[in-house]
Amino acid sequence: MNSNNLPSLTTRIMSVWYRHFLVYTRNLISNGLPPFLEPLIFLAGVGLGLGKYIVSMDGLPYIQYLASGLLVTSSMYTASFECTYGTFIRLEYDKAYDGMLAAPITATDLIVGEILWAGSKGWFFSLAVLIIVTLFGVIPPGLSLLAPLVGFLTGLMFASISLWVTSFVKTINHFNFYFTGVLSPMFFFSGVVFPVSSLPRLIQPFAEIMPLTHVVRLVRALCQQSFQTGQLLDLLYILVLTLGIGLLGIRRLRSRLIL
Repeated sequence: MNSNNLPSLTTRIMSVWYRHFLVYTRNLISNGLPPFLEPLIFLAGVGLGLGKYIVSMDGLPYIQYLASGLLVTSSMYTASFECTYGTFIRLEYDKAYDGMLAAPITATDLIVGEILWAGSKGWFFSLAVLIIVTLFGVIPPGLSLLAPLVGFLTGLMFASISLWVTSFVKTINHFNFYFTGVLSPMFFFSGVVFPVSSLPRLIQPFAEIMPLTHVVRLVRALCQQSFQTGQLLDLLYILVLTLGIGLLGIRRLRSRLIL
């Protein structure tokens, strides 16, 4: 296809985003309600239960400490599901990409649109959690209102990582290794449930490598309304990792899409 005949780059990428938006909103209640219910269930089951034994953590009430971490873990999981199982099903079972690539878009446009859509879902899920924890007075309004932006960055980052993982996967069951062996440990060792500083010193460097650690630290600084220069390094880590791993994922998936 002659690239001179293609619509603008923005139009091509947003057409992929809009396609996913239409599919997602087709079942709006079943897709849109869980993001509001999940934080309620988790905070009630874990936060209120452990809150009887853990009064505070890092200078915050424990339920507030936990809730601030959930603002980005919800984004991490939804973006990861979208760009692993969702992408794989569209690629191997539904063959949705075959029809999409028949339109005037390139394989790169399609993959970037996937990442942008996953980032948007991350924004929405973070917003849903923020609404719940704000309404119940767990996190006071303020800079925390910017938390969905961190959720968007989280979605972009984990979408890029997940698409790169998907580029290696040959059967859908292989995603169990990613979710059980990578995302689940990351949830517990990235400062969501307890501070990274409480880990043994030998393990702390590994926690600093984990992507979730940096978005948790960034969103918690917003909730505490206390920014330090270290948060700029966290932001730099997020941007560099998203761009680097995203380019790797695009390169690998592009060759798979055009076979």
